[in-house]
Formats: sequence, C-alpha cells, structure tokens
Amino acid sequence: MDSGNVIKEIPLNEKEGTNCVGATIENCNINNKENTIYAQSKKVDKKSVGGWGPAFLLLANQGLATLAFFGVAVNLVLFLTRVLGQDTASAANNVSKWTGTVYLCSLIGAFLSDSYWGRYMTSAIFQLIFVLGLVLLSLSSWIFLVKPSGCGDGKKSCMPTSSVGIGLFYLAIYLVAFGYGGHQPSLATFGADQFDEKNPKQKKSKAVFFCYFYFALNVGSLFSNTILVYFEDLGMWTMGFWVSTASAVIALVSYLMGTKCYRYVKPSGNPLPRVAQVFVAAARKRKLKLSDGAELYEVEGSESAIKGSRKILHTDEFKCLDKAAVVEEEDQNSSIVNPWRLCTVTQVEEAKCVIRLLPIWLCTIIYSVVFTQMASLFVEQGEVMKLEFGNFRIPAASISSFDICSILVPLAGRLSSNPKGLTELQRMGIGLVIGMLAMIAAGITELERLKRVPPGKDSSTLSVFWQIPQYVLVGASEVFMYVGQLEFFSEQAPDGIKSFGSSLCMASISLGNYGSSMLVIMVMEITAKGDNPGWIPEDLNNGHLDRFYFLIAGLVVIDFAIYVYCAKWYKSTDWDGSQSVVPKDGQVEDGAVADV
Repeated sequence: MDSGNVIKEIPLNEKEGTNCVGATIENCNINNKENTIYAQSKKVDKKSVGGWGPAFLLLANQGLATLAFFGVAVNLVLFLTRVLGQDTASAANNVSKWTGTVYLCSLIGAFLSDSYWGRYMTSAIFQLIFVLGLVLLSLSSWIFLVKPSGCGDGKKSCMPTSSVGIGLFYLAIYLVAFGYGGHQPSLATFGADQFDEKNPKQKKSKAVFFCYFYFALNVGSLFSNTILVYFEDLGMWTMGFWVSTASAVIALVSYLMGTKCYRYVKPSGNPLPRVAQVFVAAARKRKLKLSDGAELYEVEGSESAIKGSRKILHTDEFKCLDKAAVVEEEDQNSSIVNPWRLCTVTQVEEAKCVIRLLPIWLCTIIYSVVFTQMASLFVEQGEVMKLEFGNFRIPAASISSFDICSILVPLAGRLSSNPKGLTELQRMGIGLVIGMLAMIAAGITELERLKRVPPGKDSSTLSVFWQIPQYVLVGASEVFMYVGQLEFFSEQAPDGIKSFGSSLCMASISLGNYGSSMLVIMVMEITAKGDNPGWIPEDLNNGHLDRFYFLIAGLVVIDFAIYVYCAKWYKSTDWDGSQSVVPKDGQVEDGAVADV
C-alpha cells in the first residue's frame, strides 16, 4: 500500500442489505469480523464441500463435453464442403466464424456467472442448451442433409439440401456454440472455487487444477480426433453426431451428481456499473489535485464493499483514477454514499486490474489466428495430400491427434512433478514463438506438397504425415499459451470477475477466429484478380497457401515484440493479505457463497 495515502475505513451497518456498491450506507452489510463461508441451504461441515472429489467430477464433465464438441468441430469444414457443397474458402471462413462465436459466447457466460446466476447455475443452463443443439444437429443431418445415407465421404455426393434442412443445421450448430462457449469459463472457475486459496496446500492444488482442466479437454478431443473423425470421414455423419450427443448428456449428468458436494461462490453483482462508476467519479473530480495526504475511501473489515471479494491494496498506477476514491468534504457530510461520486479503493483497483489485463489479452489474439488454422486450412491442406497408408485411408482431420499428443506429454510431466518454473507471462511468450515456428513449418510443407502434384491430379504424392511437425508445434505452443493464459487471467482477475478472467482466454480464441476469417477475405480480395486464382482458391493446387502461412508467421513476430513490451510493463495484482477466510465455528452457513 502506498504510504503516502491514507485509507479512510468507514464503518457500515451490518444488519441490512447485501452489497455496498451502489447502495446507501444504511443498506450495506459487511461482515467485519470474518469472511463467512456459505453452502447452499443449511449449515454443513466445511470439510464436506469442495476439494478434489468435486473437482474430479468437473474434470470428467470437461472431458466428456469436449469430446462432444470436437465431434462436431473437428470435421465441420469437410461437412460444409462435402454435404452442403461449399467451396474451400467459404467453408474455412464459416468454420472460423462459427468457432469465433463459440468462444465469444464465453463472455456472455462469464458475465452471467459473475453477475447474477453464479458458476453452478450458469454452467448447468448452458450445458442444457449444448445438449439441445446437439440433438437438433443429429436430427437435421439424419432427416434432411445426409441423403442418401453414407454420402459426404468424398466419393458419394449428397442430394441438394433443402432450405429447411440448412436452416435447422445452422440453428443447431450455433446452439452448440452458445452452449459450449457459455459454460466453459464458468466450469473452469467453478473448479478453481473448490480449493481454499488461504490454505497453502489447496492453493497449490488450485494451480494444478488448471493443468488437469486442459489435460481433460485434450483427452476428450483425442477421441473425437481419432475415432469419431474416422467414421465421419466415411460418411457416417449422423452416427458421429449422435455419439457427441450421448457424451454431452453423460457430461451433464456427471455435473449434476456433485451438486451437494460443490463449494459455491455467490455472484458479486454486475461489474459493468462498478467499473463505470470509477471512471465517472474520477471524471467528476478531474480538477482535484491529489496530495500525499489525501484520504482514500475504503470500508472497514476484512471484506471489500464488493460482495464476496477480497480487498485489493492501493497501487500508484493510473493515479487519475484514485480521484474516484478521494473523500471530500461533501462526501463526509453526506449520509448517503453516492457510488457515482465516491468509490472504494478496491473498486478503483478492480478497474485498474481490467486496464492492466487488456494489453496482455490483446497480444494473445494473433496467436489464436495460428490456433484456428488446425480446424480449417490444415484440414483442407491435408485433404489434397496422400492419405493412403497401405490399404487404410487416413482422415485428414485425424492428424490433429498429434497436436493433442504433443500437449498431453508435457502436461503429464508437469502434473507429475508440478514445477512452477517459468512465470505465466514467460510461458505465454514462449507459446507465441513456437506458434510462429508452426506456421513456418506449415508453409514449408505446403511448398513441398505443391512440388509433388502430378499433372492432371487433384492430390499431391506427398504423405499427409508431413503435416505432423506443424501439428506438434501448435500443440507444444498451446501448453505454454493457453494453460498459461488460464492460470494468469484467473490469478490476476479480481474476485468479483473471476469467470471474466477465465473467459478472456476463450475470447482471444474467438477474436482470433474472426481475425483469421477477415485475413482470408482480405488476402483473396488482394490476390485473386483477373485470371489469378489467389492464394487460397477452391483448388489449392492452383494457389499459394504457403504464402498465407508465412504471412501469419510474420504477424506473430510483430505481435511478439509488442507482447514483450506489455509483459515488462505489467504489474501483478496485490491482494490484502490480512484477511481470514475461516469462520470461528468452522462451519458453513446458509446462502451460496464459498471462501474466496
């Protein structure tokens, strides 16, 4: 805490109300003696809720839900080209937009989770939407799209699709996007909530949980990328979608099984007005000159005025925002706290945390452009390579299993030894560098592929196994980038917006997909002129996909330079360490708040 500033702690009435932000002093309720822990409806022993038991249920849920999701996502680009008859560039763009929507929905889920519904309810509702989307997708493909049965295998053409079938298909896949994307950040944060951060042993378990979470995600997708993708490649699309549906149903059931064992955290209210209040209050006091002895407003006790949140120590960054917490004579004489004029130090620091996180987050978007190529152009590239291995035809999308294996090996090593090693920011930087190398490897593979296209043939004689290095490098970069992101944003985000912190990782994937789609459109607008087919034509043998990969690699180099600057500038959130989260009676009371 800055010794030059005095934190003025104002006592508040403890009998009424639930949330001090935006309320009168009389309507506030801050427990100044202890940070009380709550379960759902009655007093229970604190030891009976949370811990690794419920966490493993959530990990099982993650693995099964991911299996269901990637059962749709991994081969979607081929479904669009083979069944719906779309060209390569359009299909790649549609997949990028859809994947972007999946992860953009994570922001919606995070907002509802942090503000109103809580992690448990948000995750349950969005999983139900996810199941409904998969049921509709299975029915639409069975009744309207995959006709005759077994079509869409690359040999047998499907009948022209009806507008009703196409409409139901797009409604279904966007319900899948909404459901899966919305529940992911809530599930990740809900899993972390199962561990008491004030307990040193459980705090280590909380850090390890994110590794397990990403491990479960990739184990689930491994089945989809090997078994399901094989049957879908043979034209068994409806069966693949029904298997995904069954997996999502089992995931939902496993999630609900732990209802009585979970540790719950109450939502902290809408963070948007809280952050807006800081900027408005600071603007209203913009003419005020800050002095070393300025009194800054904070409430008494171990909790902040934000329900269920720890206090955050004052920092010297963005001093102009400190004006929002300066107690003037008008504030002292008023019996009502006007949150649009006077904010607590923790509320101001929450806004500062958001400002500090945004540059780091923006620098991760370009990496997600690299990541999204696996579900679109990598698959299209593999489709025009040699897929035969003896008498066995290898599905192009199944090569992505090497990406998953390259993730699981280092993750397993980290889980067995649990070394902290590099910081989250350092790991994310390494992820950017390896992602750039993946794009270079993909470009080199494409150059070699084009050299080996026989005249008059659709496919190259170059084996699809040449794609292994680019998939392995993307997988290795994921371990550093996405696991690092999950830990970093979850750790650094204030308590009132923890799900928002988890959603930032997924939102970067979303914007990366939209960015990839825009980049494809821009490249084709510039390169496809006159008789020139452009870099990414329908027939990749006439294009220069290698140049597109090298372009992305160049963008990553520029992004890395900016990231290094932002990472050096970043300062970690400083929590108030004086709090205690264990109640005197060691029990949990009614409500829905867990220790934070």
